[in-house]
Amino acid sequence: MKDGWIAVARLIRPRGNRGELLAEVHSSQPGRAEKLKDVRLEVDGRERATQVERVWLHDGRTVFKFAGIDSIGEAEAWAGADVLIPESERAAPEEGEYSHADLIGCSLIGEAPVGIVVGVEEYGGPPLLRVEATDGREILVPFARSICREIDVSAKIIRVELPEGLLESQ
Repeated sequence: MKDGWIAVARLIRPRGNRGELLAEVHSSQPGRAEKLKDVRLEVDGRERATQVERVWLHDGRTVFKFAGIDSIGEAEAWAGADVLIPESERAAPEEGEYSHADLIGCSLIGEAPVGIVVGVEEYGGPPLLRVEATDGREILVPFARSICREIDVSAKIIRVELPEGLLESQ
């Protein structure tokens, strides 16, 4: 969270030539991206207030079209940007659920520190935490109760019991 704003998506790259951008949405709630209106884009110290004109899925990926970003060149300038909304507009997760934004930035701690959650991937099964490991590798850890034993998003800590071989297999 940055000065009362939270990241709800990350823009990946331009899609098409009309200023659209593919995005990774940090929400497990279906349709959350389609409800966004006024947002702030932020990347590399630059920021821009804008409105979401349209959101749709293309090959299973979320695509955003923002007001005032109308060409591939303008879209390229915002690749890698976080899409931020005011904390007050955040969709509250259900009891026992966690928003992707809450999980990103959490430290995974097993018998020793494992790494930091940098993203959440969903492929139809349990979500996978994309973790930047302490040795610099990127690993995927299933976000399952049998592995993630204690989740304290306010302290940004997830205590894990990793299955034998998980770290070596990636």
